[in-house]
Amino acid sequence: MQNITKALNKFNAPYYETTNGVAYLGDSLDYLKLIPDNSVNLILTSPPFALTSQKEYGNKSSIDYVDWFLDFGKEFYRILKPDGSFVVDLGGAYLPGFPVRSLYQYELLIRLVKEVNFHLAQEFFHYNPARLPAPAEWVNVRRIRVKDSVNLVWWLSKTEYPKADNRKVLRPYSDAMKQLLKKGYKAKMRPSGHNITNKFNKENEGSIPPNILDNLEEETSNVLELGNNESNSKYMMKCKEAGIKPHPAKFPIRFADFFIKFLTEETDIVLDPFAGSNTTGFAAQSNSRHWISFEKDELYLKGSLFRFQEEPSIFDLKTPILNGNGSI
Repeated sequence: MQNITKALNKFNAPYYETTNGVAYLGDSLDYLKLIPDNSVNLILTSPPFALTSQKEYGNKSSIDYVDWFLDFGKEFYRILKPDGSFVVDLGGAYLPGFPVRSLYQYELLIRLVKEVNFHLAQEFFHYNPARLPAPAEWVNVRRIRVKDSVNLVWWLSKTEYPKADNRKVLRPYSDAMKQLLKKGYKAKMRPSGHNITNKFNKENEGSIPPNILDNLEEETSNVLELGNNESNSKYMMKCKEAGIKPHPAKFPIRFADFFIKFLTEETDIVLDPFAGSNTTGFAAQSNSRHWISFEKDELYLKGSLFRFQEEPSIFDLKTPILNGNGSI
């Protein structure tokens, strides 16, 4: 971590620091070029999406998005350790003026694999039930589409065998599974042709989550239900008290927490190049990982500081504001 921050600090001083991480203000592409090869364990981010209409947090149109993102993708590949991972959460988009979808997410995936040499380790699906019905023209006015509430998540890796351990993200057994383990299961061939052996009865301290994840605190549904309301409530409240406009597209904390636990170990380095309200840094700090965050909008970065002031005894801010326009 020290060799990375030493290189970055020559370019610009951190905006703020904690015991485990640093946040920088500026264009992430400038910072990425300074990071040594093979030095980051996980890149976890939710970049500005390619949307039909422009948003205040700087999204690109779907036409330009893939070319724009590929410059970042090449740097991501270079700085990742051989067993490192890159996880990107991408929202969908419609073609301007038409009720049909853009394929930019898939075009980006193909080019990251074919041109940058990433491997697709696995795809995930991120469900946000709190998302508003959009586009309004097709969902609310003409009523010819349903609400779009799922983001695609690409888990990409530098090699075919990235570091990962699903034992770190086990979910509680359902009541039915608990009962089955208690009674035992008779080994037999299923109608599907799968041979279920006595190994099925083994107590593994929890069930392995699917790639269509559900609410990480629940055990019965089958979709990752990660709205932003509860996970960001304290951040929102403190921004309001300080008169700072919060980031309009906040990253769910439990989403970041899941991938950090799944793909890294303690003291590993987690990077978010599009930090926004710095949910990734907060989740990494909470899990005893080192973290680095880049954000080009000072207002968002200033507001993100509130996440680390909630538990000062844990996070121990070393430098609240080094080069901002005054302290919060």
